[in-house]
Amino acid sequence: MTQPTLLIPHGGGPCFFMDPTDPQHPHSDPMWHPMQAYLAGLIATLPERPRAILLVSGHWEEVAFTVHTGDRPSLLFDYHGFPPHTYTLRWDAPGAPDLAHRAADLLAQAGFATAQEQTRGWDHGVFIPMKVALPDADIPLAQLSLRHDLDPQAHIAAGRALAPLRDEGILIVGSGMSFHNLRVRGGQATAPSQLWDAALTAAVTDPDPASRAARVADWADLPNAHFAHPREEHLLPLMVALGAGGDDPAVRDFHGIVMGWAVSGYRFG
Repeated sequence: MTQPTLLIPHGGGPCFFMDPTDPQHPHSDPMWHPMQAYLAGLIATLPERPRAILLVSGHWEEVAFTVHTGDRPSLLFDYHGFPPHTYTLRWDAPGAPDLAHRAADLLAQAGFATAQEQTRGWDHGVFIPMKVALPDADIPLAQLSLRHDLDPQAHIAAGRALAPLRDEGILIVGSGMSFHNLRVRGGQATAPSQLWDAALTAAVTDPDPASRAARVADWADLPNAHFAHPREEHLLPLMVALGAGGDDPAVRDFHGIVMGWAVSGYRFG
């Protein structure tokens, strides 16, 4: 059964795990609870349980598309200034080296230079949302980097190259944030972020696949684009998910307000 592809919001740092005394709602700020609930229910919404996950995080960039081929990746605590317990979190899912090699082969067949590595830990764009979605850490996962040039067309094309994985029981996940400007928070962000969010959602859910891809690739022409993304690394996972989604319809399956930001998640297929 063909899996969809996703762009999920991964929150902010270890946002879902700030209060270790409350396992049901471990963040002290309720604004994160709707996003947490969305992530916690994600696997149940799929047509079947994935055989493995290929995840592209906004926190890993390399010169060439790079796959992590490790069997048991460690965690990379690439956030700063949070409580000490958030640097001892665990998410012990197995790696998926066979999937990583398969993804690299598909990208190479499409003409992309690729690389492999085994030592980098999974960054918080991986383990924070996956710890919510898969608390038992029982689905293998392979991570794919962004390409450092952040070329939208190239990332959409890379997603298209990876699309056959969907028919092999693989869930392709882009992990980022549809809005990511750390310099603005609260009320000053809400109205302009909502304008951006509406424009982005209209582009992503365009029923014509060619028009959709063109509009999202031209994200910088949308209203408040650079207010939403002073640098677009948190948006580029969307490009991979969109490309892998092919001609399938797209929907917005999450929407919420965090830190004053309007944030959305999207599903293709």
